[in-house]
Amino acid sequence: MTEALFRDDAYLRDAQGVVAAQTPEGGLVLDATVFYPKGGGQPGDSGRLDWSGGTLSIATAVPGEDGAVVLVPAEPVPLPPVGTPVAQRIDWDRRYKHMRVHTALHLLSVVIPLPVTGGAVSAGSGRLDFAMPEPPEDRDAIEAALNDLVDRDLVVSADWVEEAVLDANPGLVKTMTVQPPRGKGSVRLVRIGSGRDQVDLQPCGGTHVARTGEIGRIRLGKIENKGRQNRRVHLVLE
Repeated sequence: MTEALFRDDAYLRDAQGVVAAQTPEGGLVLDATVFYPKGGGQPGDSGRLDWSGGTLSIATAVPGEDGAVVLVPAEPVPLPPVGTPVAQRIDWDRRYKHMRVHTALHLLSVVIPLPVTGGAVSAGSGRLDFAMPEPPEDRDAIEAALNDLVDRDLVVSADWVEEAVLDANPGLVKTMTVQPPRGKGSVRLVRIGSGRDQVDLQPCGGTHVARTGEIGRIRLGKIENKGRQNRRVHLVLE
């Protein structure tokens, strides 16, 4: 299992690590990493590794077996051997855009309180699919509500709870197609707001900004018909 440093500190841009394994496909596994692996609609991080005598560009990170995070090189080059200490640095500008968009999508699920059937994060934009037979009547009202939540500069935090807490509160799971990871005894919940100002609480393993004010202004994008019962709602950060 790779120690997921990004879960404890989403703002960590670089860290030391040691090569724990090489995969048959040409990937690298470190003992601990700042690279977020692709999952939950959020892309894997890119960046680079440096070590004595070498450097390696990382195109993305993906989940491996038994909790490992696999770093995928941008091109086929010689890899540092197992046991090599490395310095790892993510593409921070890209990651931070992912964080802002991911938190913005959580706010979108607050403003449109319908079951979510899919979603995707990219650098500067994102989308959620909703179980929504008819398109929303007032786009301007949705955009205004999103930006109001941004302007409130609500704190964003994460807690780990026992799986039994989620079982007792199934309504916390907004996504119909992606269920939170289970089997390890605990689930990570992302909370927006606190106390009487709390507006959202849902399972999520992704990276988020610390306050909604960091998102910046949100512009509602196109709303697509994705079937008789689904609408795809896009948003863009300005």
